Amino acid sequence: MVIVYVLLALAVLAVLVAADWYLWRRLFRDTTTGPGRARRTGVVVIAGGWILAVGALVAERAGAPFLLQRVLAWPGFLWLALSVYLLLAVLAGEVVRPLLRRVLERRAPRPAQPTPTPAPAAAAPSAEPAPSAEPAPSAEPAPPAEPAAPEQPAPSRRLLVSRVVAGAAAAAAVGTVGYGTYGVLRGPRVKRVTVPLAKLPRAAHGYRIAVVSDIHLGPILGRGFAQTVVDTVNSTRPDLIAVVGDLVDGSVKDLGPAAAPLAQLEARHGSWFVTGNHEYFSGAEQWVAEVRRLGLRPLENARAELPWFDLAGVNDVTGEREGHGPDYAKALDDRDTARACVLLAHQPVQIHEAVRHGVDLQLSGHTHGGQLWPGNFIAAAANPTLAGLDRYGDTQLYVSRGAGAWGPPTRVGAPSDITVIELASTRA
Repeated sequence: MVIVYVLLALAVLAVLVAADWYLWRRLFRDTTTGPGRARRTGVVVIAGGWILAVGALVAERAGAPFLLQRVLAWPGFLWLALSVYLLLAVLAGEVVRPLLRRVLERRAPRPAQPTPTPAPAAAAPSAEPAPSAEPAPSAEPAPPAEPAAPEQPAPSRRLLVSRVVAGAAAAAAVGTVGYGTYGVLRGPRVKRVTVPLAKLPRAAHGYRIAVVSDIHLGPILGRGFAQTVVDTVNSTRPDLIAVVGDLVDGSVKDLGPAAAPLAQLEARHGSWFVTGNHEYFSGAEQWVAEVRRLGLRPLENARAELPWFDLAGVNDVTGEREGHGPDYAKALDDRDTARACVLLAHQPVQIHEAVRHGVDLQLSGHTHGGQLWPGNFIAAAANPTLAGLDRYGDTQLYVSRGAGAWGPPTRVGAPSDITVIELASTRA
């Protein structure tokens, strides 16, 4: 098994090195006329970006001093996003490159054809010799002419095409990452979804559940972001708030102040919490205690009987490594199956157990909707549902794209959201 991991790591490293060499070639080597400062700068930018990115990942997982994490996180994680879109833009440029070259060839002026010069006629021989003339006085020799400055050669057509394509690729990548980062930092937008439940009583028709997932408080998204999320949730005036995991990326010691605004969440039936996989990277036991202190009610493989339906929650599957994985029997057995049941479970893959236990609706997060296109294709392959509402037998699954972002504070093609689920009674 160790050999497999080593080989996999070497394969990933080889792909990264090849991709970075390709980026350096297209962005720096092909746009310059020879070795020099520009090419050396390219090596420093690309290698330095990856050093910062790896440093940010290692510092976060190793629990390095929080100040160091914050210093490394912004440039390191943004480089991860930027490198993805630089590579995609340069690859797209390969399609444009031959077309642009043809356009330049058509517009290039054709060289003028030389006009033939007639040869001078030979002078006819004179019958009498010309009289000798007095020798003309010798004139002073003219000073030598100043040598003309050599003309700078115009860049070749190939070099011009390379510069245009590289510039356009860099502008597209920077613009994409910039807009995607702005979308995260401004805060999630509210999404409203109606979910009919056959077992829901008529009195509960229109019941509102605010689903919040994947806030990912950490070295980049801090207290200000948490306050934005809280204000947005409270503005929807929900009946119940469900925080379905991946609240933090770090310890209570470092991120306790950032999470403090969660104490302001307001809903008449309270705020509820289940763990996500990132809680188990950050000290799940400590965070469960902290959110309880802030007024949220953790559901650790537990169930609460609310006035019109049962609300259950299970731990994330990552907790199995610590002996605290999901226990569906503990959370769902011995309940009144005539009542509707809503289950909070961080990962969509937990839907199959929910179906087996007769759950009516599961609320999840985890996928981020892919976060960075084309990552949505990978996330869709790893999860039964990428985002939105889906049905599995008699059980419905809703997957939120999440409020924050992990790694790069950037989203492309998967905008962040806070979803208000409005339950509808089929008896109404």
